[in-house]
Parts: sequence; structure tokens; C-alpha cells
Amino acid sequence: MCIGLPMRIVAADAFTATCERRGAVEIVSLLLVGPQPVGTPVLVHLGTAVRVLDPDEARRIDDALDGVAAALAGGAFEHLFADLIDREPALPAHLVAAADPAGTPPPDK
Repeated sequence: MCIGLPMRIVAADAFTATCERRGAVEIVSLLLVGPQPVGTPVLVHLGTAVRVLDPDEARRIDDALDGVAAALAGGAFEHLFADLIDREPALPAHLVAAADPAGTPPPDK
């Protein structure tokens, strides 16, 4: 599984940024997202910023990663998935139109 980490830009030039996450500092390529101002949260995978995040999305990703770590350690994790706990999963938009009125996806062809 590939996991991107939310990091905050602390210094940047046109092509790279120094990013920080929980005390860890990394030099990150900005070629996929373009120049970004200091303070911008970005999703980093293999040394490359792959997407600009809003602060709330960065927090939710951090919570999810903390939740996985807590679950693996046998600890409480439900509070870290508060946005998912009390709701049914939603179908992606491209599947909603294909679902029948009962809400079941069509069979494979």
C-alpha cells in the first residue's frame, strides 16, 4: 500500500520546498503542484508533493494515520475516524447512476 503524508511547507523556491511533519523535515519536489507559499499543507509521497491540501483535509489524513497506528497497537481509534463512524458509506458519483433503486450495484458483465 502506498501512503502519502500531509506535510507543511516551511520554505520554498520555484521547484522544491522544505516540508515539516511532526518534527521531521524533508526536501520535497513541487513539480506536480507548482510553486506554493510557506504554510501550505501538501500531500507528500516518495519525496514529491502530489496534491495541495486544505488544513481540514490534512488534519483528517493525520487522524486516519493515527487511527491505523492506534488500531495496530490495540488502542482506541474510533475518535480518530469521527467523520466516518456515524454514517453509512456513500457510493462514488460514478456508481450512484449505475445503482438500482434498491441501492445495489449492477452485476459484473
